[in-house]
Amino acid sequence: MTEQTKIKTGTRRSRRMARAPKAAINGVQESAGISQPSGLAAPAEPLVLADKPQTKTDLIFGLLRREEGATLEQLVAATGWLPHTTRAALTGVKRKGHALSSDKSDGVRTYRIAPAGGAA
Repeated sequence: MTEQTKIKTGTRRSRRMARAPKAAINGVQESAGISQPSGLAAPAEPLVLADKPQTKTDLIFGLLRREEGATLEQLVAATGWLPHTTRAALTGVKRKGHALSSDKSDGVRTYRIAPAGGAA
């Protein structure tokens, strides 16, 4: 038991990365968070999609602000969430201070956000 165990140093291989860093792929350079091939010039204006909401929450607000409002099924189809997750998002709408109203006609509940200037 007086034998010493030898510890090998420097024999470990370096860990492989799951993917190479973006800067090392095909000569792509990163500047200000935008990846662009090194041979191309920067665009004059950043691309902004005015029609498309930035988040699913923005999408929900857009649907609820419509005059006809939105049903739970429409919200589920638009976001891809499960119904219980969509209901939780509706609770979040209330917590953010918006007046959420709901009407039930023909067995289908429709949700909408009351306009800022008046009643729904």
